Amino acid sequence: MTETVDELTIRYEEDGIETVKELDKKILTKGAWSTVIYRYQDWNRAKGEYGPDKYSIRRYQKRNGQYQPKSKFNISSKDQAEKIIEALQDWTK
Repeated sequence: MTETVDELTIRYEEDGIETVKELDKKILTKGAWSTVIYRYQDWNRAKGEYGPDKYSIRRYQKRNGQYQPKSKFNISSKDQAEKIIEALQDWTK
């Protein structure tokens, strides 16, 4: 668990291999409820390489001084990300 929103990460290691590699993150909101969007890649064991970029929006709640994950939405492809961007741009004009 982490104490500050800046310490939150999607990075994950298993058996000495970084199976989820965090490429970037943007903090969308800070506070008791914080929202972070991550850009990451999954390790493909069969190919021995990282796959395409993926994105994840995660919500955390700070309780007892520690951030705890509460919900997430994974964007599985660049195409899906572009469609979300397009929809949001239409709605926010």
